[in-house]
Amino acid sequence: MSPTSLRAIREEHASLAAVLQSLRLMLDRGPGDDPAAFFDVMRAMLFYIDEVPERQHHPKESEWLFPKVAERSAEAAQAIERLERDHAGGEAAVRELQHLLLAWELMGAVRRDAFATALLRYIDFYLEHMRLEEAVVLPAAQQHLTAQDWAVLDAAFAGNSNPLASGQVRDPAYDRLFTRIVQRAPSPIGLG
Repeated sequence: MSPTSLRAIREEHASLAAVLQSLRLMLDRGPGDDPAAFFDVMRAMLFYIDEVPERQHHPKESEWLFPKVAERSAEAAQAIERLERDHAGGEAAVRELQHLLLAWELMGAVRRDAFATALLRYIDFYLEHMRLEEAVVLPAAQQHLTAQDWAVLDAAFAGNSNPLASGQVRDPAYDRLFTRIVQRAPSPIGLG
């Protein structure tokens, strides 16, 4: 059986990948006949990225997971250096996307291309970031971390609240965000 923290990390990656895929689908579809709903759900998904991966997931990886794995695996340590650089710029990158989306919404189609270019670059960047974690860091963690290490990680990740994870009790504070995304976003994350 895998540690609770490892399952939480993988579930959070799956939720984020679904949001990224939905953002791409939303971008491809465009605002259509309901621009208010389109921009609303796009903002909600970007807020999710800022709120959950950037403020919960990454800090715990950087504080608890990465140092332990890096000290025990030279190969993983190299990957972790890159991942830490990614984490350092992550919050600014999502904030820039939020700004570019707002510019498109308020200034019109003339601002669409800037948002689209930045979003597609961000999606590719983030998917590669998670691929590197899944391919290098998590296997190294499974190989090198002790039961005591996992107990510490499990305790650290137990407080994460991923409003998009299935089968998890959600923090009621995220109910409105969850509903907004699921009701309006396209599959695989939503019903829209």
